[in-house]
Amino acid sequence: MALPSPPLLLVTDRRQARAPLDEIIGAAFAAGCRWASLREKDLPPAEQIALARRLLPIARASQARLTLHGDPVLAHAAGLDGVHLSAGGNPALARQLLGSGALIGMSIHTATEAEVLDPAVVDYAIAGPAYATPSKPGYGPFLRPRGIGDICRATSVPIIAIGGITAGEVVEMQGAGAAGVAVMGGVMRAEDPAAEMKRLVAEMTQPRPR
Repeated sequence: MALPSPPLLLVTDRRQARAPLDEIIGAAFAAGCRWASLREKDLPPAEQIALARRLLPIARASQARLTLHGDPVLAHAAGLDGVHLSAGGNPALARQLLGSGALIGMSIHTATEAEVLDPAVVDYAIAGPAYATPSKPGYGPFLRPRGIGDICRATSVPIIAIGGITAGEVVEMQGAGAAGVAVMGGVMRAEDPAAEMKRLVAEMTQPRPR
């Protein structure tokens, strides 16, 4: 399954958000983002499904993809476009449940984990943390461009870098080989989520000299 274009993923966190998630996601999609993932694992399953169903029409209106960080059963129940699994998750079971048209992703942190990814099952992997991030203080070690590059070279599965990435770091991640980037707190906490997302989209889509 091809990644959304641009391959820029907004991961939600309502606890950091300055506004309701539907407002932030709507602003992000209006600014050019075409992929968001609901990451509200502390909510009971029924509430995750209800929230996903509320946000899904916003994604559909922008021809964007909405996925879930968590349980593929919940993603299926909500009618979402795919699921992102924690390290150690079972992507084969997720693929069996969600079908060939779903986006299936995994979290990884090392090149060793990247080596065992099956590109016939997994569409992308999120690797991080790239840099220090207020969203997960003390979480590390930081991969930085060198570590992201090592992971990218270890697999043919597209790598999405995450962790403390702003528009200023996009070019470093792309230069390291990342197919895209994921952001969370920088947009969730922004006074103007649309403006922050516009900066990210502009960097992601900027032609680079070869």
